[in-house]
Amino acid sequence: MPDTVAQSDAAGRPPPLGDLLVEKGLLARNDLERAVELEREQGGGLARILSDLGFVNPADLLETQATRLGLPFLSGDEFPSDPPVEDRVPASYMRRYRFLPLGGAVVLRVAVADPLDLETLGSISSMTGLPVEVVLAPERAILAGIDKLYGTGEDSELPQAEQADIDRLRDMASEAPVIRFVNSLISRALEEHASDIHLEPSERDFRVRFRIDGVLEERRSPPRAMRSAVVSRLKLMAGLDIAERRLPQDGRIQIKVAGRDIDLRVATLPTLHGESLAIRLLDPTVAAAFDLASLGFDESLLGRVARLADLPHGLVLVTGPTGSGKTTTLHAVLKRINSPVRKIVTIEDPVEYRLDGVSQIHVNSAVGLTFAAGLRHIVRQDPDVIMVGEIRDYETAQIAIRAAMTGHCVYATLHTNDAASAVTRLADMGVENYLLASSLAAVLAQRLVRLLCVQCREPAGRAAAPDGRWVPTWRPRGCEACRGQGYSGRIGIFELLEIDAQARRVVARSGSAGALVDAARQRGMRGLREDGWDKIELGLTSVEEVLRATQGS
Repeated sequence: MPDTVAQSDAAGRPPPLGDLLVEKGLLARNDLERAVELEREQGGGLARILSDLGFVNPADLLETQATRLGLPFLSGDEFPSDPPVEDRVPASYMRRYRFLPLGGAVVLRVAVADPLDLETLGSISSMTGLPVEVVLAPERAILAGIDKLYGTGEDSELPQAEQADIDRLRDMASEAPVIRFVNSLISRALEEHASDIHLEPSERDFRVRFRIDGVLEERRSPPRAMRSAVVSRLKLMAGLDIAERRLPQDGRIQIKVAGRDIDLRVATLPTLHGESLAIRLLDPTVAAAFDLASLGFDESLLGRVARLADLPHGLVLVTGPTGSGKTTTLHAVLKRINSPVRKIVTIEDPVEYRLDGVSQIHVNSAVGLTFAAGLRHIVRQDPDVIMVGEIRDYETAQIAIRAAMTGHCVYATLHTNDAASAVTRLADMGVENYLLASSLAAVLAQRLVRLLCVQCREPAGRAAAPDGRWVPTWRPRGCEACRGQGYSGRIGIFELLEIDAQARRVVARSGSAGALVDAARQRGMRGLREDGWDKIELGLTSVEEVLRATQGS
């Protein structure tokens, strides 16, 4: 490697990293200019961009960074043979934050891959009671050193052949082609507005699919030789243990795209033919684009839901299957009522959208922060409005109902097929009917249907709606604007059950879903399918979409 000629400036500042890399012959000048332009547009730091694009080998990048900052650099061969802080710093913490203590009685030397992670360095100093001296080392060498000194989280060391395989996967996951493929995969999913990425191995194939508008679409698979490395790359980015391939794991990746912070929730699942990965893409800024008027409520229903949003107390439930937009609806409600005069607290799993001025709590079962435990503490914080991501058990339901009866407005989701079934679902959990009758204000059931592409939809004749009227219908055709699908975007269809005095008597007396529906129908409640047919008549969606979404309801 040639000697560098870059020097610190008159103020003593280190030379620019990019110039050092070019002078060392490790980076082409045009690649540096491209990376600088991306940093200017997206942020995220030049070093990370150079590494993610595969322009510079990560080890060479880190060694140059060490030279630039005047810090020692270790390749990994110089790591100690005995654990220096075995009883004071958990190995799991080292793996999560990518550092390795190297020893020292007065000052603790610590190998890190990111010398600017001051928060982690401060935590290490607090745990050990020693000041910290930074040494730079490649991330894969740090992880290998943790495995060697502290084990892989199992009772015994891995067999030598298996450890060699893990080391090989770490090396491959840091290679430029793998990095480029993973970055391209994530970028394309974001460009196509996918909600999820699925990577699924089988006996003869490795399927890559995007979920777009609720439907899975297949995409190009990585070359066979890269498949294990792609999975390992994503696991490393998510802070997961690549040595653990027998148990499910959950992790998180945070990236910046076009100036927006994007969260990726990664879940692994061991299958017969290897690990399957599901990646949920969450853009916390998306909430800013949603309000009640944009979700699909007609004028009459919008007014009724708006009144529910302004309730001073009571329990409002939003029901439907996974992926039916319940969380989006609740966040639109919270966005409407959010103001300096209200204290709003949420507990969610996960926090999908960030809301300014709202205290949001993320469920963490590993440390005992369940929905029930979190809700129990929330009610002691003097909130006006509480949002519960999901009522899953009797304890959570009981606390939510008690809060609704003592002056709080509580919004929550529940998994049921229709609005009336929410009452029987809570009764099945053990909630007494009289408590429900006293606390429940309304139940909103919903589904999502795909919107017909306005560029290529075509008339499909007339069809009979559930109420007997004949309405014009449209069908998808497919064009370049909608990627040949015939649909682009989604909209909600709804069923609102308001608990008035008559419904309250039904709930208190029997809680029968059938009796509740009959009483509500007499007062004009319209079902999911009827709302769907209104949207068919408006040319927003197709008959097939409404029938698919309302099947079984």
